[in-house]
Amino acid sequence: MTIAISTRPFEHRDVATVLALMRGLAVFEGYIDKFAVTERDLIDHGLCDSPRFGVFVAELDGRVVGIAVQYVIPWTYDLKPTVVLKELFVEETARSSGAGAALIEALKRYAAEIGAPRINWTVLAGNAPAKRFYRRHGGGPDEVWEPWTMPVPSGN
Repeated sequence: MTIAISTRPFEHRDVATVLALMRGLAVFEGYIDKFAVTERDLIDHGLCDSPRFGVFVAELDGRVVGIAVQYVIPWTYDLKPTVVLKELFVEETARSSGAGAALIEALKRYAAEIGAPRINWTVLAGNAPAKRFYRRHGGGPDEVWEPWTMPVPSGN
């Protein structure tokens, strides 16, 4: 039996499934208690005239099983865009199906189409399977830069 995997940008009909997969990642990564994204947010910010992010979906035999949420930094030091992979998640039953690899290839094609010479992302420190997956697809830790964060106090 051949498994049919395809990727495409998300559409209105995918919103509920994309949100469910995003929630699945939030559970997996341990921030579900802070997860605030709604279907309306996905529509208003991802499917509008000037989207703030994009989502590629992976379909396995016609069913959405994975997502790659990305956004673009229009230019940096080299005047070229950078694609930032914010979330990559494949539902557990579809792992090892090739859906994740198909999403990475969709991201690479997209980056090439817009002239982006790189895709950046972060990986949970303890997620060895994800690190192995990314290495198989040509990724690796940045040898120059390390991620930092700075909480901003709320204005309340």
